[in-house]
Order: sequence, then C-alpha cells, then structure tokens
Amino acid sequence: MIKKLSLYTIALLGCLVLFNSCKKEYETIETLDERSIADYLAKNNITDAKDTLGYYYQIINEGTGADVNYPDSVYYTYDFKRADGTSFLKSPDYQIPSTFLGYTDRFSFRMIPAVRLTLNKLKKGGNARIILPSRLAFGKNGQSQLGIGSNEIVIIEVGLLDYANRVQLDNALLEKFIAANNLQTTLDPTRVRYIISAEGTGKETVKETSKVKVKYTGRFLNGTVFDSSADGVEFVLNEVIQGWTKVIPGKIGVGGKIRLLIPSDLGYGQFAQTDGNGNVSIPANSCLDFDIEIVSVTN
Repeated sequence: MIKKLSLYTIALLGCLVLFNSCKKEYETIETLDERSIADYLAKNNITDAKDTLGYYYQIINEGTGADVNYPDSVYYTYDFKRADGTSFLKSPDYQIPSTFLGYTDRFSFRMIPAVRLTLNKLKKGGNARIILPSRLAFGKNGQSQLGIGSNEIVIIEVGLLDYANRVQLDNALLEKFIAANNLQTTLDPTRVRYIISAEGTGKETVKETSKVKVKYTGRFLNGTVFDSSADGVEFVLNEVIQGWTKVIPGKIGVGGKIRLLIPSDLGYGQFAQTDGNGNVSIPANSCLDFDIEIVSVTN
C-alpha cells in the first residue's frame, strides 16, 4: 500500500510540476513584455498610455488639420521598428499609402487594430508612436523574414498627412523630389514638370496623333528603373499615358530629349501595372520620372 501510494504521489507531483511550468511560461512571456516595454518607455522618457487592448501609445503631435473618421480616405505614413530603433518595414517616401482610415491596419501580416485606433486619435498633420508587446505582434516565434526575434516588442511610428486628395499629395511629392535633386523644371498646365535638354528638329510637326519612335527610361521617384528601351519603340503618341500625350507635342522634335516628372493621375492612376508573371511592376498611384528621346516622327 505504501509503495502504491508513493507511486500515486509521485505521479500527482509530476502533474503539478507540469501544470506550474506551463503556467509559469505564460506568465513569463507577459512579464517579459511588460519589462521590455517599461525599459523602452523609461529610456525614451515616454509617459505610458496603455490601451485596453494591451498596447501602449504616445501622441507626439496631435495635428492641426481636420478630424478623421473610419469612413474617411486618408494618406498616412508608417515605420515599424525594433526597440533599438532599426526599421524593418517602412512606407516608401514617394509611395504614400492611401485608404480609408478603417483599413489602415491591413498590412501583409495581421496586427491588432492599433494603427487604425491610434490614427483615429489624431488630426491631419499629426503623428504618434505605438508600442506593441510581443504577444500582440510576433510572439515567441518571432518573424525570421523580418529579422524579429523571439518575444520582441515592436514600435510603430505613424503619421497622418495633411492632404485632401491625391492631386495635392502628388504635387507635394514632385516638388520634394525636385528640391532634393536641385532640378530646374518647367511646370506644364497639366501639372507635369519637364526639362528639355535638346529641342531637336521639326517640333511643330509632332502632334498627339503622330507615330513616333522613341528611346526612353522610366523610373520611380526613388530612382528604381521599371522600364526602358535603348533601341527605340514605335507607337502613336495618343495611345500612351497622358503625361506623354499631353506634354510632348510641340515641345521636342526628331533628336529632341525631354525629362518628364509625371503625377500619378497622368500616369497609370489607381491601377497597378503587372508584368507577364502577374507581379506588380508599377504600383497604383505612382509618380513617374521619364527620360525620352525622339528618334523619328511619322504624321
């Protein structure tokens, strides 16, 4: 009987140890999160504001523009960082996300609605910081593709841009690009900015209905080339994007060279362009930068 009782006792103790170890593991993850966040808040002199969903946030600048609500279309920036300040996912400088406020947390990985809820606390022009505990981000498994280790907290810096529509935003992005590159451009009534380096001959004969052969290089504002032709391609000018059709006629002829900085609505607008494999080659709402040389013209 004593031996049997001992065996039962040992088994019971084993179950208790197993239960306590599971409980301890859960508490350890939560405790580690809170300790990491407390360290981050202290190092950055942040007064903690904890949301009921478990994340922390700091309103850096409330903004002075209009209030925004979930059905409103907004332009915003985001920068996902580790606690040491290094970025691992950031909105590009020249491709600002635009969507309804209620959809701003729809990233390639699933987060709690911290981005949406925090942006809702701002006016246009404002910015904030979000501190996500690891259990609300990538947890104990981390995310190796993004370089996130086990139980790492995630910092998200977000901002609402003070623009009412895409035209205002594109104009601002193009002017920023021009200033950053010290360019001397001419503003066309279409809002395309252009630089003529050679007029060529017969520019007055170039019409929207002209068949032209051109050499060109197309880039995004970040400098990435998305298309080019060194040998030249032929097409009727009114069959391409409006940024070409509306600006080139009458400005350059055969041998002429022009650089066009094109707002997104005169490029491909809201429609992303794909390559032969279905991959996006030109994202929606992209401003474009073209170098163009006319090789020949047929009217």
